[in-house]
Amino acid sequence: MNHTKRLLPIFIMLLAAVSCKVGENYTRPDLDLPEEYYGGEKLQDSVFVGENEIATINWKEFFKDSTLNALIDAALAGNFDMQKVSKQIEIANEGFLQSKANFLPSLGANPAEFRREYFGGNFNNYGSNRSRRNHGENIPKTFYTENLVYAVSLQSSWEIDIWGKLRWQKDAALAEYMQSREFKKAVQTALVAEIASTYFNILMLKSQMTVAKRNYDLSLNTLKVVNLQYEAGENTALAIQQTESQMLRAKSLIPQLEKAYAIQENKLNNLLGRSPQEIEYKGVLDQLALDSSYSTGVPLELIQNRPDVAASELDLVASNARVGINKAMRYPSLSINASTGLNSMSFSNVFDPLGSGFAMINGALFQPIFQNRKLKTRHRIAIKEREIAEIDFKEKVTLAVTEVSSALVSIEKLEEEYTIAQERMRVTTKGMANAFLLFESGFANYLEIINAQEDALQNQLEVVQLKMQLILAKVELYRSLGGGWTAEEQEAVD
Repeated sequence: MNHTKRLLPIFIMLLAAVSCKVGENYTRPDLDLPEEYYGGEKLQDSVFVGENEIATINWKEFFKDSTLNALIDAALAGNFDMQKVSKQIEIANEGFLQSKANFLPSLGANPAEFRREYFGGNFNNYGSNRSRRNHGENIPKTFYTENLVYAVSLQSSWEIDIWGKLRWQKDAALAEYMQSREFKKAVQTALVAEIASTYFNILMLKSQMTVAKRNYDLSLNTLKVVNLQYEAGENTALAIQQTESQMLRAKSLIPQLEKAYAIQENKLNNLLGRSPQEIEYKGVLDQLALDSSYSTGVPLELIQNRPDVAASELDLVASNARVGINKAMRYPSLSINASTGLNSMSFSNVFDPLGSGFAMINGALFQPIFQNRKLKTRHRIAIKEREIAEIDFKEKVTLAVTEVSSALVSIEKLEEEYTIAQERMRVTTKGMANAFLLFESGFANYLEIINAQEDALQNQLEVVQLKMQLILAKVELYRSLGGGWTAEEQEAVD
């Protein structure tokens, strides 16, 4: 046994020296990305020219709205999806810790064993010979006690990672753990954008309700004037009916907006992880202005900035590791088994280490033969799955670049639309005021004032909506660039 102990370290060192890791280490595929984003050239040249990239800006600095930032903080703590993805990270971490433990020998204990063995006279040659010694030729037909064993033992088994199977398993588990963290970042990025979008929708509806109520009050005033003109014989009953109809249309818009407002408020409460309740909003849509002094960076940076893109690449890393695992499975596996303990046929002597102690060590080399076709198939399937993961990664990167380009174009064109809509609102508002003065003076009829009011109302609602769309486009650009992940945010995920 001492001779075995001396040889064992040498044997292990030799195995470590000759062992090799089959399979290929991961290398990022060629993505053929452009040097800059397509579309929104004027915007990139004139607006997003700051020193800091949007992707490095925390949402509190980007949005600069205390109410919105408080809602986001509450959602990060209470949102159900965030809670679930945190548990997924814990599960992935357990898998990674298990993959590290695979390198260690397994150890099992048998604290107490009592075994009584029975044999018949014809069980085997040993039993037959013993029966003949004790009973001559009269072999008993019943069972008799052949052996009594009392034992206490420890067993250990250690698989030598010759071909890198365990190392590939560790690499795959690490990639899956890192991927779960990127999933959490992706969920958080999407949640921040969703809360911001819902919040700005609510502010838009709030502004539109203000416009609708103001227009309703104006319609009531117009109806009063028409009634006075009718009593003076200057108008017909048809004028009253059409003016009242226009007033009721303006009035019906109010409950429509109030319904949409309540639905959006319920949606926001659900994102916060709580039951429907009233939320106090201090912000005003007209006063909101997201900072536009940040640069967008270049498309290649999306791989590091966007959590979903990073997660897709980690999936490719894990797929590559699984190819290595399946390749290593086709090669012989070597394990070392050892056991030690106390063994005696007498209970009184079982705890005497000098008389009943034993130790054993052996090695086993296993080469799959009849499973070769199955293992070869698994290896080929793993290669195809890696190729699919590579295509998915390229698709995810291309989609991310497309989303950024689309967001840039949207911001640029919405700014043009908003400028035109504001100019038109000034014209229609002035036209409505002039029409009402002419109407009161008798130089315009009721149809002209109704048309002027309708035109002004639609234009005012359009301006509010375009303002909201412009803000949402900037939120979408922030999301598509993977914004908000500073060192502090990464620590929060960890």
